[in-house]
Amino acid sequence: MATAILISMLVGVAGAVASARTTLTVGVFPDLDSVLKAVIPEFNKVHPDIEINLQTLGFADHHNALLTALATGSGAPDVVAIEIGYLGRFAVEGGLTDLSRPPYNAGELKDLFVPFAWGQATTTDGRIVAIPTDIGPGTMFYRRDVLEAAGVDIDAVASWDDLVEMGRKVTRDLNGDGKADVFLIAAASTIADAMYRGDIPEGEGVYFDARGRTVVDSPRFVNAFTVAQRVRQAGLDARIGAWSNEWYEAFKRGTVAVELSGAWLGGHLQNWMAPETAGKWGARDLPSNMYVSWGGSFYAIPEQSRHKDAAWKLIQFLTTRPEIQILAFRTTNAFPALQAALEDPLFDEPVPFLAGQRARRMWAEAAAKVHVSVIHPGDPVAQEIVGSALTQVLEEGKDVRQALAEARQLIERRVRR
Repeated sequence: MATAILISMLVGVAGAVASARTTLTVGVFPDLDSVLKAVIPEFNKVHPDIEINLQTLGFADHHNALLTALATGSGAPDVVAIEIGYLGRFAVEGGLTDLSRPPYNAGELKDLFVPFAWGQATTTDGRIVAIPTDIGPGTMFYRRDVLEAAGVDIDAVASWDDLVEMGRKVTRDLNGDGKADVFLIAAASTIADAMYRGDIPEGEGVYFDARGRTVVDSPRFVNAFTVAQRVRQAGLDARIGAWSNEWYEAFKRGTVAVELSGAWLGGHLQNWMAPETAGKWGARDLPSNMYVSWGGSFYAIPEQSRHKDAAWKLIQFLTTRPEIQILAFRTTNAFPALQAALEDPLFDEPVPFLAGQRARRMWAEAAAKVHVSVIHPGDPVAQEIVGSALTQVLEEGKDVRQALAEARQLIERRVRR
């Protein structure tokens, strides 16, 4: 009898422990899934009562599915990863927990992070819709062998005009068929993207000023579009879209001299895009001492989550612990958003893929110089319209000022609605 009672008690305790476990659904996109797989065992050492159910979808599918789930009010994971390009839209459409409010009080974490990343997660009305986990300091990757063959010194490129002039030297016909085989860059539009996202006045956004007025026809955009147009008209870009097979092939074959991107591109080049080109690449800051945010990932909690307490524990674990941010960097080269992580000696080590260059410290210093900008409810609309205007300028030869003036009018009409 006593034995039966003891067994019954043990079964009851086991059942209570099992029922006390929380299953937390986490929705991510590649390559953040690799980070989570590496980190989950460490998280479970601290929180053995929380089980992680990892859901991974392709980049676009993940964000589209999340938009649908938030719009319908059901089906969203407890924790979601959001890339910076989508963050503004999610902030506008709602459905994400405001982490500035109790019990989260995320504002207390502000000083832990690279300032510009924190600003990107903060709306103009003061809501904190997500916590940054990785960032993309803008940089210029260049092919050492291509520039050497053209007799070009990358250190002589101080301005965007210098970059265009360098392009005239590296863009050339190797086969004698009258067509260029090597180009300055894959797409002229990339130069415009870099320029109009750089030197944003402190406290303003990419497309709107502090008062919410559209600034897409300002000198910042005019200069960006003009330089990109010069590159296109001179035949200096290969007219290759990013994330295409042609883009990857250009990196492998060395048919483009430079590529402007976030520091994260170095990891992609090394790991899967063009690993056989190790030692042929270098990196440096963008021309004209321009410092730009180029990508970045955040974690947020949908309002519909039933396990917000556990979700907040996971987000804090992923974002506020230097050792976890370092583990993420070692796993996928995801550049930490946490300032303490950037002080690790790892960021002073030479990078073999970049011929031993100590590029990580350069990127960390660049990140500290990116101006803080905020997201605006009209950002998704403005981004779409500006992109269309740039296409008209590059593909159809439309006048830059006219294209931007029309873009401003269209943005104002659609945002006002």
